[in-house]
Amino acid sequence: MELNLKDKVAIITGPAKGMGFDITRKFAEEGCRLVLIGRDIAAIDGAADEIRSLGFEAVTAKCDITEAAECENAIEIAKKAFGGQIDILVNIAGGSGPIGKTGAETTADEFDDIISLNVGGCFHTIRAVASTMIEQKSGKIINVGGTFGMRGRAGRMAYSSSKWGLRGVTKSFALELGPHNINVNYVAPGMVDGPRFREKVCANMAKQLGISIEEAAERHADDYALKRITQAADVANACLFFASDVSRQVTGADLAVDGGWAST
Repeated sequence: MELNLKDKVAIITGPAKGMGFDITRKFAEEGCRLVLIGRDIAAIDGAADEIRSLGFEAVTAKCDITEAAECENAIEIAKKAFGGQIDILVNIAGGSGPIGKTGAETTADEFDDIISLNVGGCFHTIRAVASTMIEQKSGKIINVGGTFGMRGRAGRMAYSSSKWGLRGVTKSFALELGPHNINVNYVAPGMVDGPRFREKVCANMAKQLGISIEEAAERHADDYALKRITQAADVANACLFFASDVSRQVTGADLAVDGGWAST
C-alpha cells in the first residue's frame, strides 16, 4: 500500500531519542521533509545529521513546547525552510512524571509540570500550525499519548491524568479542524521497549518486588493479550497510517498500540 508521503513537510517534536527517533526515521524513509523541534537542540541536531546522512531532508529548531511563543517561532522557521508548507504535525515530546507515587504522594509541582508538558505542549504546537493548515485546507495531526490515558494506572496518577487530558485536546481539535479537512488523531502506545522502559519502569518494579529487570519486563508482557512488549516500529507504523490519506476518514480516534492491554 502506497502512503504517498513523499515531499510532505512533517514537524516532529521529541524526535531525537528512543521511540522518537525511530518514528522520525520512518517518516524520513517515506520521503517526508522533516522539521525536528525540541529543547535539547544538541541531540536534535545530531538526529537531523543522521537523517541527512541517509539522504533525506531535515532542519531543526530549538523549542520548549511548554512556551507558546517558542512554538510559534519554530513553526515560522519550518515555513521558511519549506516554502510555507506544513502537512503533518507529530507530537511525540513528553515526560513520564513521577513513577511509583500515589496521587497523595505526588507533589503539586510534579503534577503541574507533567500536565504543562504532556497537555500544554501539544496544545501550543497544534495551535501554532492550525492557521497554516486551515489556509491549506489540509493537514494531519498525530498526538502520541499512552494507554494509561485510556485505563488509568495506580502509581502513575500524574502521567495518566496528562494523557487523559491529551485525548480531550485531540478530540476537541478534531471537531474544530475537521471542517477544514484536517485530521487529528491519538496514538496510544503501551510500554515501548527501550531505555526508559527498562531503566525506569522495569527498574521500579524490580526494586519493589525484589526481581530482576528482565523478570519485570516479562511480567509487563504477561499483562498483554499478545504477550509481548510494543516496539518503537509498531508505534511509528500507526503514526504513518494517521499521517497518510489511507486514514482520510478517521479523525478524533484513539488507537492503542499495546498488544491488547487497554482494549481487552
